[in-house]
Amino acid sequence: MSKAKGGIYPVGYGKPPEHSKFRPGQSGNPKGRPRGSLNLATALNRALKEKVTVVENGRRRLVTKLDAAVTQLVNRAVKGDARAVQQMLSLAPLVGIQSEGPTQSLDANDTAVLAGLMKRLGKSSRDTDSND
Repeated sequence: MSKAKGGIYPVGYGKPPEHSKFRPGQSGNPKGRPRGSLNLATALNRALKEKVTVVENGRRRLVTKLDAAVTQLVNRAVKGDARAVQQMLSLAPLVGIQSEGPTQSLDANDTAVLAGLMKRLGKSSRDTDSND
């Protein structure tokens, strides 16, 4: 045990000896993260906010990289690119777009047709009803 200003200083867990304590103004990690370094989210946001020039209908426009990327994704999806459609649908819930479920239920004729098809394909109607 070492002595402190007014008495005995207990050395133990969370109480290092006086000679090995950090002095005021001394860092415990002097070669730690440098000031001004960016984390991934900040670097990504900064890069997505940069402006680029695009040509639409023969006119030049300044848009953010994020706007350009989203426009390209939507255009590819509209042209029928399956992967772009999948990516667009996976992004939809993140921006609050809810997909609509089936809007109408099957009537008796549709149910009978589906049951007949299932029977021809080798599944009984009881197998399909038990999954509901």
